Amino acid sequence: MTTGYILNIFIAALLGGAIGFEREYRSKEAGFRTHFLVGLGSGLFMVLSLHGFDDFVGIQGIQRDPSRIAAQVVSGIGFIGAGTIIFQKNVVKGLTTAAGLWVTSAIGMTAGTGMYAVAATATAMVLVCLEAVDFIHHKVFKHPYDEENKEE
Repeated sequence: MTTGYILNIFIAALLGGAIGFEREYRSKEAGFRTHFLVGLGSGLFMVLSLHGFDDFVGIQGIQRDPSRIAAQVVSGIGFIGAGTIIFQKNVVKGLTTAAGLWVTSAIGMTAGTGMYAVAATATAMVLVCLEAVDFIHHKVFKHPYDEENKEE
């Protein structure tokens, strides 16, 4: 069973890292390491939530609810994501980074439960979204804001 748990957290970290690699390539605030760690940590919390308290099952007066840890991970990642959002020069920055961390956490939790196909599909969807929007934004709609901030 330990091998299965290790596979869960490995895949969670790998999928998070894939999103982080794209963000690092774009020189965004949170890159490979941040997303890798969010995916790994979320996967680990799910493994812990689902299997870490098996010794207590069946003991009178003790109830186990695996969704409790997952709910706390969602709140905690929301807090971290909020810290990446800044308002500067009348422009809000960091929203995509915050959303990326949030979805990376969900992907990690999904992989942590062993739902690899769902986690991999979500990762692919995130990467397609980030790349497609970047392509459309920079190639199709040449926004004047891009030209102003090219040197930054």
